[in-house]
Amino acid sequence: MHSFQYGTTTINYSVAYKKDKKDVSLSVCLNDGVQLVAPEGLNHEKLQDILHKKAPWILKKKYELEEISAVPAPKEYVSGEKFAYLGRNYRLKVHKMDNMKSPTLTFKQGRFIAEIPLTMTENEKTSKLQQLFKEWYIAHGNTKIVDRLHLYTSKMGLVPKKVVFREQQKRWGTCTKEGAVYLNWRIMMAPMSIIDYVLVHELAHLKYPNHSTEYWRFVRSILQDYEGRKEWLRINGPTLFL
Repeated sequence: MHSFQYGTTTINYSVAYKKDKKDVSLSVCLNDGVQLVAPEGLNHEKLQDILHKKAPWILKKKYELEEISAVPAPKEYVSGEKFAYLGRNYRLKVHKMDNMKSPTLTFKQGRFIAEIPLTMTENEKTSKLQQLFKEWYIAHGNTKIVDRLHLYTSKMGLVPKKVVFREQQKRWGTCTKEGAVYLNWRIMMAPMSIIDYVLVHELAHLKYPNHSTEYWRFVRSILQDYEGRKEWLRINGPTLFL
C-alpha cells in the first residue's frame, strides 16, 4: 500500500503496473479503496503528479462511498428476524413441523410464516428459505408492477415488450435494445417510491438509450424528485439483500 499527501489529508492507494498499458486508470471502490493501473516503467514523480491532479475527484468519491450504508450480515432465517417489503420491516416466525417434506413460506397478519421439516439442518433451512423468499418477492413484484406499469406507460407514452423480475448482481434494472425491461427482484424490499424510480428510469431508456441531458430531463418530467430517490438507492441499496 502506498500513500500521498494532499493538503492535510493522507490518501492511501495501491498500484499495479502492466506492460501493455498506455495510460493510467484510476478507480475508487468501497472495499478496495483507491486503485491505479499504470504503464510499466512510469516514474514515481509522474504518478504522484497524476494523483495530485485527481485528488479532488478521489476525495469526492471517497466521501460518497462513506455515505453508503453498510452491507448487513447474511440472514439467519430465525424467528424474530426482520425482512423488508415495500420499505417496511416484517418479522419472521419459523415453525418446525413433523411429517413435512418441503418448507413453505407465507405472509399472514403482518408477518412472514415459515414452516420447515423438523429434520432439516441449518444449512438446508438457510438455502431453502432464501430461495422461498426470493420466489415470494418475485411473485408479489409481478403483481405490484402491473398497476405501476399501467400508470407510467400512459404518462410516458412508452410500452416495453415485457417487464421481468430476475437475479441481477450489480444493476437495479436493465432495458434491452429489443425493448424488454428487467428489474432486480431485490428492489421489492425498497419503498414504492424507489421502485417507481427504477421502473421510470428503465422505461425512459426505451426513448433515450443513454444518460444524456435529454434523458434526465425526460425522467424529471415524470418524477420531479427523481434525484432524491436516486440518492436514497445509492445510499441504502446495499441493505436490500437477504
